[in-house]
Amino acid sequence: MGTMTQQLLPDWVRFYQPGVPAHIELPTESLTDMCERSCREAGDKVATEFFGGRMTYRQLGERIEHAAEGLRRLGVGAGDRVAILLPNCPQHLVAFYAVLRLGAVVCEHNPLSTERELEEVFVDHGAKVAIALDRLLPKLRTLSTAPTVVTVNLLDEFPTAKRLLLGLPMPALRAKRAQLTDGATGDVTWKQLLAGPKLDPTHPRPTVDDLGAIQYTSGTTGVPKGVMLTHLNMYANALMGVAWMHGAQTGREVSYAMLPMFHAFGMVLYVTFGVYKQARQVLFPRPDVDMALAEMRKNPPSIYCAVPPIYEKTARGAKEKGIDLSGAKWCISGAMTLPDETVALWESVSGGLLVEGYGLTECAPIAMGNPFNETRKTGTIGIPFPSTLRRVVDEDGRDVGVGEPGELWIKGPQVFQGYWNRPEATAEAKTPDGWLRTGDVVTLDEDGFATIVDRLKEIIITGGFNVSPSEVERVLREHPAIEDVAVVGIRQDRGDEQVTAAVVANAPLDEAEVRAWAKERLSGYKVPRRVVVVDELPTSMIGKVLRGKVREQIAPLL
Repeated sequence: MGTMTQQLLPDWVRFYQPGVPAHIELPTESLTDMCERSCREAGDKVATEFFGGRMTYRQLGERIEHAAEGLRRLGVGAGDRVAILLPNCPQHLVAFYAVLRLGAVVCEHNPLSTERELEEVFVDHGAKVAIALDRLLPKLRTLSTAPTVVTVNLLDEFPTAKRLLLGLPMPALRAKRAQLTDGATGDVTWKQLLAGPKLDPTHPRPTVDDLGAIQYTSGTTGVPKGVMLTHLNMYANALMGVAWMHGAQTGREVSYAMLPMFHAFGMVLYVTFGVYKQARQVLFPRPDVDMALAEMRKNPPSIYCAVPPIYEKTARGAKEKGIDLSGAKWCISGAMTLPDETVALWESVSGGLLVEGYGLTECAPIAMGNPFNETRKTGTIGIPFPSTLRRVVDEDGRDVGVGEPGELWIKGPQVFQGYWNRPEATAEAKTPDGWLRTGDVVTLDEDGFATIVDRLKEIIITGGFNVSPSEVERVLREHPAIEDVAVVGIRQDRGDEQVTAAVVANAPLDEAEVRAWAKERLSGYKVPRRVVVVDELPTSMIGKVLRGKVREQIAPLL
């Protein structure tokens, strides 16, 4: 990216935590090289804990080599796409780096995606191999692209610990395992993939500029777009996190993986940053606060990054149960607005500051944040990370003044290469000189701290996930009783948004039936929580539905 000019620095660098540099040294090695070095240096230190089962860094490195050779024998080579459909688990981490070792490209997917959603993205990226939970095999068998499926059974990682958790003797555990999987095995099982030899160490290696991942994000059209991230994009973002958490110790931190690895925020926290810092990562297959609190009694976290509702539930639970969170020093909230009361509650029980960050998938994903310093300003998304520039501009691309709303633009080594197979969309998102148009409208205060005031893209953020209104509308219009529909986000007290559908009906409509119907076609977090029948939808002079007006129309009815 080059060195920032001094005139650009004073706006925000003076507020950095002492020791945080203005810019990072850009990586020249790939993520594969980084991971291998961590595995060598950390050796027998614990890399992951999963329901009591442990994997050391040495074992992580060995399993990556075995898995890479297994994938190579399935025909995976440099540039090929490999889909991963797994929750947080040790196999996920191994699979990610095994794909990268071959110079191939990881395509992350939510395991809860429907057949319809998977069909659309698999046709787009053309992955020839999918590594997935065994129970997802029936879904994957419906895909027109017919990928080779490597099935993963989570119980393989921790049979003894899982037996104790379930209170089952070993024979009963085997029966439970069969019940959970229905005997579903793909073309290859994960155990078979690891049973073969290791990859030849002379096999060609990826470079820092190679494409490493395609992360899908919904656009304003409702059609998922594949965000192309190179090793450099992801590695640089991890190094920004290393710089921001100045004082975090390599090989000493305990990180709780509460956010999904298939989400860009979870990917950088656990798959890249966590491995770089050689942290002990406690993996949770879903964000279960009760499960986390139980673990905290014996293995408290020092890094606990989550979304606001998780922080609130964890803090209240810790107070009720007398759990000590004084070691939780590094806490970053993202994906939705962080309420002041949540900050106060969390900091009353923890040992550090809770700061809000900002990012989007196109930034791999982190671009801005509040410093781990008393200079932080709650209610804002903070200031740019090291090596990151920002502008706030009007409709003509001119910089606006303090307090004036404008679109946030970002530039830095973490900014994506473009959208997979979508050059037109790429040209709309990035300027010729590399600025990313985020679509978020912000204001800057006199110190350069940004506050989000609106979103140009109208994406709904619920539970930390992005929901495209157009995608949900497209599905709901197929319902026989729905003539027209507009989907909006209704902000809740805690900063999250509720997916809400305003519909024009041509027949009697039952809200529960519509929601059940939508749940068969959409992931759970995309299903409208409320369906409100209206006589008509407000439109512009050219007939475009005005979602802002829709929100105003239905808010009093909820």
